Amino acid sequence: MAKRGIRMTRQRRVILQVMDDAEQHLDVDQILERAQKIDSGVHLVTVYRTIDLLKKQGLIDELDLLHLRGDRHYYETHGPRDHIHVACLRCGKVREFESRLYEQLKKQIARDFHMKVTVSRTEVGGYCEECLRKTKE
Repeated sequence: MAKRGIRMTRQRRVILQVMDDAEQHLDVDQILERAQKIDSGVHLVTVYRTIDLLKKQGLIDELDLLHLRGDRHYYETHGPRDHIHVACLRCGKVREFESRLYEQLKKQIARDFHMKVTVSRTEVGGYCEECLRKTKE
């Protein structure tokens, strides 16, 4: 962020660290809870402002994950590659799927529509193996 002319405060650093360290997609409340364990000076308004700033800078993505939990939004930092979010419609578990085919599809879209693809978000909903097993029992 400093390279982009944005002041990197301790609170912003903590919030970004929380998001980078997360093994799952986090909502605002989860980000706040984890950030306050590191720095009790982080407040809800700071989380919202930082998320807004990070989104505008293209450093994080905001996801609705098929609205599995109502209108709640989740956040993740940009990884090295785009991926597909695969969500179970029953238990809400979300996994990430990467494939060369997805990369090829984006290249084909760029060719066919004569554009540079800069944003790509795909979500797939279904029922995970565990939930399918439970319905058979």
